[in-house]
Order: sequence, then C-alpha cells, then structure tokens
Amino acid sequence: MVRTTVVSAPGKVLIAGGYLVLDPAYPGTVVSTSSRFYTVIQSQELLSKNTIRVRSPQFLEATWSYSVLFEPAVAVEASPENSSKNKFVHLALQKTIALAVELRGAAQIQEALTHGFDIAIVGDNDFYSQRAKLESLGLPRTLDSLTEITPFCATEVHLSDVHKTGLGSSAALITSLTSAILVHLSVISESSLAEDDSRDRRQAHNLAQYVHCLAQGKVGSGFDVSAAVFGSHLYSRFDPAVIQDLMSDDALPSQLPSVLSPSNAAWNYRIEPFKLPPLTRIVLADVDAGSDTPSLVGKVLKWRKENSTEAEALWKNLDQQNQSLAQTLLHLGKLAEDDYENYASAVKYICSLQPVQQILYSPLRSNQSLQHSMKPTISAIREKMREMGNLSGVPIEPIEQTTLLDACASQAGVIGGGVPGAGGYDAIWLLVCDPPSCAPDQSPLERIEHLWSHYEKLDVSPLSAQESTAKGVRVEALDDIPGLKNAISVS
Repeated sequence: MVRTTVVSAPGKVLIAGGYLVLDPAYPGTVVSTSSRFYTVIQSQELLSKNTIRVRSPQFLEATWSYSVLFEPAVAVEASPENSSKNKFVHLALQKTIALAVELRGAAQIQEALTHGFDIAIVGDNDFYSQRAKLESLGLPRTLDSLTEITPFCATEVHLSDVHKTGLGSSAALITSLTSAILVHLSVISESSLAEDDSRDRRQAHNLAQYVHCLAQGKVGSGFDVSAAVFGSHLYSRFDPAVIQDLMSDDALPSQLPSVLSPSNAAWNYRIEPFKLPPLTRIVLADVDAGSDTPSLVGKVLKWRKENSTEAEALWKNLDQQNQSLAQTLLHLGKLAEDDYENYASAVKYICSLQPVQQILYSPLRSNQSLQHSMKPTISAIREKMREMGNLSGVPIEPIEQTTLLDACASQAGVIGGGVPGAGGYDAIWLLVCDPPSCAPDQSPLERIEHLWSHYEKLDVSPLSAQESTAKGVRVEALDDIPGLKNAISVS
C-alpha cells in the first residue's frame, strides 16, 4: 500500500508593516490567504531505495531526482541527469533530512526510504498570473471567470519564466515541503499540526525559516514563512543571530537540533492573534508588472542607515499608524462578537454611502476607541510609505498604483487599500465591506470588479484569494482537495 502525506501552507499579504517589519521593534500585520501550496509525498516501490523524485507538474521540464547518502555523513545529491537546478527544493531536502537523522537516527530514516519518495508540489492558481489562461478561454478578468480555470492549472512555461503575483510562493512552498517531510518521516505528528500552537508547529516554523533564508542567501524578516506556519497574526521578527552559525557552508548537521529546537529561547519572534473583522473581505489584484523585492529592500535599508534621524522619525510615525490600523480591526471584531446584529447593520449601511459621507461603521461610533475611522489611517500609512519611497528613491507606491488605489478607495463600501509588503508593481490589496444581503448595485465587490474591468491605465486582474479560515500549515486528505489528485498524477 502506498503511504501518502499531504501538507499545505498558505500565502500571505502584509497589509501593514512593510520595511518596518525588518526591525524587531516594529510589528507587521500579516493576513494569510486561502490560496495554498500543497506538497504530496508518496512512498513508491517503483523508485529505488534512498531515491527522491520531486515534481512540479504545473511547469515544463520540472522534475528533479536526488539520492540520499548516509555514509560517511548524511547528504542529498542531485542527479546529473536533472535538466535544471532547483536550489529551494534541494536545500529543503538536505536540511530537513539532516535534521530528521539527528532527531530520529539514521536507521529510522533509512527504513522510511526503503522505497523511494515521489514528491509532487503544486500551488493554487492565484500564485501565478492567469491573464493568458483567461484570454485563451475567451473569459473576462473577473472572479467568476477564475472559477472556470482548472485547479492547479498548467502554466505552460518553465519555472524560471512564470509571472508570480506576490503572495509569497517561495515561503509557502518551503513550509509545505519541509513540514510534509517531517510528517512523512514521523519527526512531527499529524495531530500536532491540528493545534494552533504546538511544539511541533514551532519546530516546523524554525526549520522553514532557516531553509528559506538559506535558499534566499540572506536572513529576511520571516513574516511570509510565519504566515505560512501560523496563519494571520501580528508579527515581530526574530533576531537573525539565531541562525547565523547555520548560514555558512561549514555548518554541521549536528548543530541543527539545538539551533532549530522549539526550546531555543533565541527564537524570539512574537506572534499575536489577528484576523479581519466579520463581513469584511480582503480583495487582491495582480497588476501586470513586477518588482525586485530584494533590490527595493536593499535601497531602503541603505537610505535608513545613511539618514538615521530622518528615517527613525518617519518609521515611528508610520508604526503608530500601522498599530492603530491593527488595533481598530481587532476591536471591530470584538464589537461584532458583542453585538453582531448592530454590527452587521452598520456594515450594510455604509455600503450605501459614498466615501465623502462615510464615517466608518457610524452606528458603532459611540465607542470611544473608534473616534477615528480607518480610511484616514490607511491613507496616512500610504502617504508615509510614499514619503519613504521618495526619500530612498524606491517605487514603494508608484504613481500608477496611487492612481489605481485612489480610484478604488473612492468606491462606496471600500475601506481602503495599499500595495502589500515591499510595494512596487506586483499587486494591490483592498479591504471592502462584504455584507451577506447587499443589493447587487450596492455590493462593494461588484463595484470594484467593474472598476478594474474598465480601468485603462494599468492591466488589472483579480485574484480569488480571501483571508484563510484555517491556521497556517496543516495536514490534508488528498481526496478532499478539488483537483489535487488529478494535478499530481503521473501521465
């Protein structure tokens, strides 16, 4: 009988905290998405002992073979017959198996690899631009049209040529892959990933953070991996020093268990509960351009270092606005719990108001904590991000994005929006009211779709992702995910 392990991890949207989240002093607000990466591991008798085959069926020529060696030390070697290299996958295999050997012993891992592993990795369609697919099907760029595309559809390009949408595909991929291997090798249990926070989930987090940093060649903020592991939350980064000794070629496998242990207090990241309030929806769009995030980040950090006084004043002001937004969203969720009927009525009410009339959730404004609406707060965040961009010479919110976002924010029922994370031309996010019984002509979502479909200054295409209702990385049943079994089948 073929043993199958399926583990998924979500993408992310950083709605507040861009650049600031690189500093542990400043938290970011990260929303995990319903779009996920899936890793499916099957032990295959047809594959040779200690052999691992990795497939990405959505891409052309995307199969890689590896051999696991246990003597003189554990190592994972890429087959010389591979048509290309895949650094992310190779490093994930190397470090996860090395950790497994250290924690469970070589004999147990060798036994698990008596039959080779077939590993298939696929991502939901939202991780890649679907413009060409919609055009080939003769469909307009709408949310309804996206449902007509086959799940995990083929991109018909090589992995290096795919147009990503900025949802954090590499972090979601690494998290699902490393966690799936840990589960398949019985290093962590399936049941532990059913818990929102457990020792095994934190073990998965620490490993994924390390592998992702190693693959990228630098220690990043980690909010994308953290979202893939824990779901939506308020995130404060870990001290990069915790994995610095593991980033060199001289790092020994014997160092992995202690450094990556959930008990290692040097993993000082902080996560606080967060979710969007009821009857609001995050709406995402892919804009037909892209940005080089590492390049943007490098320029901003250089500006900050060279202009520390000016930068710190701007960052502190921006942090105040970011935290105000997060706390207002959390408080709205509390108000919904306390008086859902009044809350729902308020959301429906403001869907009928033009922005000039809107005072966010006006029937709820008797509460002193909501004396300031989120619209001005989101506008202030965008203004400060643009200021940072102008001072550092980085297109954090390019003028084309500004024009598009302003047009979106002018629609009734749209609370606000921005460019996620490091900014640039990848995508935009909006927060809109989404009451269940809104008249068609008063639906903010339909208004936004209409605006995007007729927008001429940028090529805008919606993504179907919403906020994830599940907490981060999780074990799945193969038959429960529509289209997954067909997507990973070997033709």
